[in-house]
Amino acid sequence: QVQLVESGGGLVQAGASLRLSCAASGGAFSSYALGWFRQALGKEREFVAAISRSGGSTSHADSVKGRFTISRDNSRSTVYLQMNSPKPEDTAVYYCAASSRYAVPGIRQEGYNYWGQGTQVTVSS
Repeated sequence: QVQLVESGGGLVQAGASLRLSCAASGGAFSSYALGWFRQALGKEREFVAAISRSGGSTSHADSVKGRFTISRDNSRSTVYLQMNSPKPEDTAVYYCAASSRYAVPGIRQEGYNYWGQGTQVTVSS
């Protein structure tokens, strides 16, 4: 059983930078592909970014490509989401997720076994 705890959310001005972290415990971290998803108020949860088990392959949603970057540090059992130039429309609760099913970056929520509790990111204009 993997436990995931996100941190780093908060209020940020548009154009500034923010880094989300997600620390994992209770499992073999390097055996999981990882992803970030988000859910804005009144909307469905959507894919943001994903990374393979080794970290050698990533995938980013078109809406964040070029601005957000997912990375992982297997020695620290932590996955990150670097958010550069955030926009007000990036305001959402951000969730990290772990998958024992994916080896490559997976974009479908159904493929993820474990989820964190989420961290709120609010981008002001």
